[in-house]
Amino acid sequence: MQAGRDDDALTWDGDDDPTLDVGVASGEGPDRLPAGFTAVGRGSETLAATTDEDAPPDAGSVPRDDVSASAPEPMGNATLITLGVLGGIYALFTIGWLIGGLRLQGSAQYLVTDVMYQGSLWLAVLAPLLWFGTVFLLTRASRAWVRFAWLAAGVVLLLPWPFVMIGAVGQ
Repeated sequence: MQAGRDDDALTWDGDDDPTLDVGVASGEGPDRLPAGFTAVGRGSETLAATTDEDAPPDAGSVPRDDVSASAPEPMGNATLITLGVLGGIYALFTIGWLIGGLRLQGSAQYLVTDVMYQGSLWLAVLAPLLWFGTVFLLTRASRAWVRFAWLAAGVVLLLPWPFVMIGAVGQ
C-alpha cells in the first residue's frame, strides 16, 4: 500500500507537482510526463512526454511553441561577467567624477556661479550611471556585441578627467 503525500512529516508548496510522483509502490516510474516537461538523466529516454493532443485543454496554458518564441535568450556566463566588470567601471567613474568635481570646486568658483557648478557637477556624477542604464535598457533586443560596443564607447567618453588630471590628493 502506498502512503499518500498528506501522510508525510513535512509538506511544502509544490508537493503536488506531477513530476514528483514516482509511480506505483513496486518502484516503477511513470510512463508519461505532463505536457511541457522534459525528462533528463539516466533512463530519460524511456519516458515519453505527453503531446499537446494528449493533454487536457487548459484555458491558462500557452502552447510551447509560443512560449519558446517569445522568451528572450538568457545571457551566458561570459556576458554576465563582462557586464559586471563594466558596471564596476561605471561605478568607479561615478566616484571619480564626484571626487574630481569636488576637488575643482574651489578653483572653479570664479568662472561660474555656484548654482551652475553644482548642477553640472551632479550631471557629471550621474552621467556614467545614466549611460550604463540607458544602454542596458535600449539594447535588450540587440545582439551582445552592440551592447558592448555602446558600453565601450561610454568608457572612453565618460572618463573622469578632473580625477585623472588632479587626482584625489591634488598637485
